[in-house]
Amino acid sequence: MSEEQWDQEKDHHPNLPNMGKKRIITKTEEELLREREAVEAAVKKEVKVEVPRKIKEGRVYISSSYNNTIITLTDPRGNVLNWTSAGKIGFKGTKKATPFAASKVAEALVQTAKKLGVEKVEVFVKGIGSGRESAIRSLAARGLDIVSIKDVTPIPHNGCRPPKVRRV
Repeated sequence: MSEEQWDQEKDHHPNLPNMGKKRIITKTEEELLREREAVEAAVKKEVKVEVPRKIKEGRVYISSSYNNTIITLTDPRGNVLNWTSAGKIGFKGTKKATPFAASKVAEALVQTAKKLGVEKVEVFVKGIGSGRESAIRSLAARGLDIVSIKDVTPIPHNGCRPPKVRRV
């Protein structure tokens, strides 16, 4: 087999890998629309809530990390009423850590808060992710009355004792 024939054979053969050629996988508009519809459906999904009495006030804990945003709704004593996260809604991979995902998480939580009768909330924000501000904005935009916002991110003051010096 000559060199030219080998090149042609290699280009058309499905089992041989394309050495050095990188393929960038791009999603079509149809796939992107399907993904967005799945997220919207998860946000609007009916949530079964069982509470003996209507609660007027509550607390919202926003935990925002580099990988995900988790929002928890509690009563004033700290008993969890409902929680949701970007992963639970349907975001996957790096999309979970985006501000858009955080706003969708907050939107889903506000729907259940309305069903529970919660109107006033205290917001406690923890973590250093990109979804902090967008989650708070989304809570306020959806009609929850925010009484206070407090940052409860743990900050090390002096840390633990460093290990002893290694002697070789």
